[in-house]
Order: sequence, then structure tokens, then C-alpha cells
Amino acid sequence: MTESASAQPRESLPLDSTAQLLTRITAQLGAQLSHVSLNGTRRPMHHRTGGSAPGSATITRAPALVAVAHGSRDPQALRTVMKLLDRVRELRPGLDVRLGHIELNEPLLPAALSGLGAGDAVLVPLLLGRGHHVKRDIPAAVAAAPALRATIAAPLGPHPLLVEALYGRLVEAGWPAEEADSRGSAVVLAAAGSRDPDSAADTRRTARMLSERLGGVPVVPAYASATTPTVPVAVRALAARGRHRVAVASYFTAPGRFATAAAAAAPGAAAAPLGAHPAMARLLLCRYDQALTGGLPAHEVATNDHLLASA
Repeated sequence: MTESASAQPRESLPLDSTAQLLTRITAQLGAQLSHVSLNGTRRPMHHRTGGSAPGSATITRAPALVAVAHGSRDPQALRTVMKLLDRVRELRPGLDVRLGHIELNEPLLPAALSGLGAGDAVLVPLLLGRGHHVKRDIPAAVAAAPALRATIAAPLGPHPLLVEALYGRLVEAGWPAEEADSRGSAVVLAAAGSRDPDSAADTRRTARMLSERLGGVPVVPAYASATTPTVPVAVRALAARGRHRVAVASYFTAPGRFATAAAAAAPGAAAAPLGAHPAMARLLLCRYDQALTGGLPAHEVATNDHLLASA
């Protein structure tokens, strides 16, 4: 290079090129931020949509989250579940969040899955333990939708976030946040009940976790159907042991016949169902993310291609 050539000033970047560069940077930054959750963690990238030329940017779309509710004749149940799903959408903007019911309410789960066609989905049971619906009904609905690429997440319980929601509902019902003297206090954890031993084991584990959260206050599981003890029997047994300040924790995701009966049997404070508690919305997304990353035991996850048997 000659001295005269090197002495020439370099041409500045044209203004239109500068704008294009800033536009590209902004687009790339926006794409990266779209994969970051509100809590600062990075969301998993799942699959590409459409064809793209080699080296070009690809559009990723997360599988739909299909919340699977039991269903209830109580009109408050559907309204409560819809409010919970609205909270989930607020926490994860852009995520396709849908609802399917096992019975009693529309849309029923087969119709909800049919609406997804040949897409991808994670089914998150709005159920609190392993039972017939989780082990049989939901996998059967997935098997009947062969075009759908689906993963079934674990039920909501047991989980620390579920315990936080139970604790929060108890405090709302009048349970002291700081128990001065717990010697005469106890809690009955009122659940729906199931003949499946795994479901009962999950409820007992949640009761132990809630007891720890309450600083050692006894928490006794009781059931509205299928097994014993019932809530009234559990209350009487606690009273016989000198526990006369008994609250009932509602181990139900939404209002319904069982939750109403459990609250009516409470001698003291009766907590509301878990409903749209903020911890419940976080728990739905936690189960969704765990199912996508394979962070669950084999007996808690099933795929449409290979329904995994219980371990």
C-alpha cells in the first residue's frame, strides 16, 4: 500500500447500513430475551418450525401446555382453573396454554388434544398425586391422538410449591403465621381420596412436608372418598389426643363437592382450595419444564411414542 493510499481517510459506514445493523442487533437481542423466564432462568428451545436456509435464523416454538383438570359440576371450579391458567400465561408470555377436562366440563381432553393436530404438547395434570386419572385416563387420551407429539408431566404433588400454596391458604383462613403455642393445634389435610396406594403415599408425603412448614404441628391426611379416615373422624381423633385447635387444609385444586364437604366438617379455620394461588402457577410451569428436560423419574413421564410403565 502506498503512502498516498494509506493517508486517505476511511469511508464512514453509510447511515442506512448503520440502521440495518442496529435493527439486526435489536432483533437478535429480542430473540434471546424471549427464551428467558421472569425468574431469570433460560427456557428450553424445543423445535424448529418451517424450513430455513442453512445459516439463517430459525423460529422456535415451545410445545403447548395442556392443563388437565378433573372437571366439576360446581361453576366456580371452571372459573378458578381459568384464573390459574391466566396466571400461568402472565408468567410465560407467548406460551400456548390450553385446558382439557377428564369429565363433566368442556372442553373434554380428547377435544383439546384434537385441536392441536400434529403439534407438540406437554400435558400437566391439575391433580395432586398418582392415581387412576394420571396412570390410565390421561395416557389413554394421548394414545388416542397419534398425530400429536405429547409428553405427560408429573402430577402437581408432592412438591414444595404445593406446600407453600397450602400454607398460604391456611394463613388466609386465620392460621397464625407465627404460632406461639402449637401444643393444642393440628391440621387435617383434606384430600379427595383414591384406592391407588401411590396416591395415598403422595398425600401422606405432602402432609409431612406441610407439618415441617408449620414448625412441627401435626398434619393428618383425611379423605372425602374411597379411603379412610374421613375429615370428621380425623378431627375426633385429634381431639382425643388433646388437639382442640384444628384447622382443615383444602387439598383440592378448585372448589367442588368434596372441598365443600371438607370445609363443613372443620371445627375451626377451613382453608380455601388451592385455586389460582401464585405458587400453583409457578408449579404448573415447573412441571412443564421438568417434563421437557427429562428431569423426572421414569414412572412420572410418558410419551406418545412409548408410554412408559410405572417403575
